Amino acid sequence: MKTAVKTDLFASTAPLEWAIIANNQFYTAQIPINTEGKVVDGGIEAQARQTMDNLKHTIEAAKLTMDDVTQVLIYVTAREQLPIFNKVYAEYFTAPYPNRAAMIVAGLAREEMLCEVVVYAAVPQ
Repeated sequence: MKTAVKTDLFASTAPLEWAIIANNQFYTAQIPINTEGKVVDGGIEAQARQTMDNLKHTIEAAKLTMDDVTQVLIYVTAREQLPIFNKVYAEYFTAPYPNRAAMIVAGLAREEMLCEVVVYAAVPQ
C-alpha cells in the first residue's frame, strides 16, 4: 500500500505525487519550481536552493527530517554545475551524509531546468 504525502508545493497537472510513502520508505523527486509552478531564474545556485528547499518542505510534510534521508540522486545538465550544487547541498545535510550519486544529463523535463533530485528516506516505525 502506498500513501501520498500532502505538501504545499505547486499542484502539478502531470499524473504524479510529490512524494509517496510505501514499505517504510519515502520516495520523492524534486525540481526547482516556485509556488506558482515556474522554474526559478538565477542559474544553478538559485535552482539548487529551490530544489533543496522543496525537498526539505516535502520531507517535513512527511513528518521526517533531513537526517532520515538515505540516498540522493542528483541530476545536473552540465558538469561545471555540480560544484555549485554541492555547495548548496552541503547546507542541508550533516554527517553521516546520505549515500548519493550525481549524473550529468543532456536535459530534464523542462528545458529551463538545470537540476533535479530523486530522494529516498527511511520512515521510522
